[in-house]
Amino acid sequence: EVGLADRYGHVDSPLGRLVVAWNGLGVVSVDVAGDDGAFEARHLASTGRRAIPSDVPSRLANAIARRMDGDRRVRIALDLRGHSTFEQDVWRKALEIPRGEVRPYGWVAAEIGRPKAVRAVGTALGHNPVPLIVPCHRVVRSDGSIGQYSLGGPHNKRTILTAEGLDPDALEDAARRGERLVGCASTRIVCWPTCRTGRHMLERNRRPFRSLAEAGAAGYRPCKVCRPVTAAA
Repeated sequence: EVGLADRYGHVDSPLGRLVVAWNGLGVVSVDVAGDDGAFEARHLASTGRRAIPSDVPSRLANAIARRMDGDRRVRIALDLRGHSTFEQDVWRKALEIPRGEVRPYGWVAAEIGRPKAVRAVGTALGHNPVPLIVPCHRVVRSDGSIGQYSLGGPHNKRTILTAEGLDPDALEDAARRGERLVGCASTRIVCWPTCRTGRHMLERNRRPFRSLAEAGAAGYRPCKVCRPVTAAA
């Protein structure tokens, strides 16, 4: 209860059953379900603490379910001891991305004041110990491709994004065409392609752009909700 050992149990998710470990300080890890003995060994190696099987408290299970449903207001304490300040900054920023939307690594880097640290952002997301609670699946590569995922690889990432109402294939097709941003001809506002403010945009008003500079040259201003940044960042 004081964080010297951890408990773990199972919860359901769009990926099936997952293992959640926690202690009195907060949730420590989220992992794919499998052999409990193998999980305990991995947990001991990564944290230095034993993991003891238990039932997930109903309050915690409900909070995790609400977070997976997109409720960013629900509070879930996290025990992130042993992780760097930079990593924690990246993970906190990922928490701000709404369900059913994605942002590129460069957006995270720019938002935390480290615009040149795009590669380091990708590494930090790959080391996220609490995926789904911290939705690193909502961050994609700067070239628009879906990218890797710490909770079982890119296939699982695509599964979660699909469950949230996105079409990963369509996102990657647009990225291959160089469509990094989308502007609305009626409002003259440019957004990330999945920004909720553009969901009701009429197709005839849709204008794709390769960069914020290109959009600006055409007379479009950045969305204040999704806050797009230049592809160079």
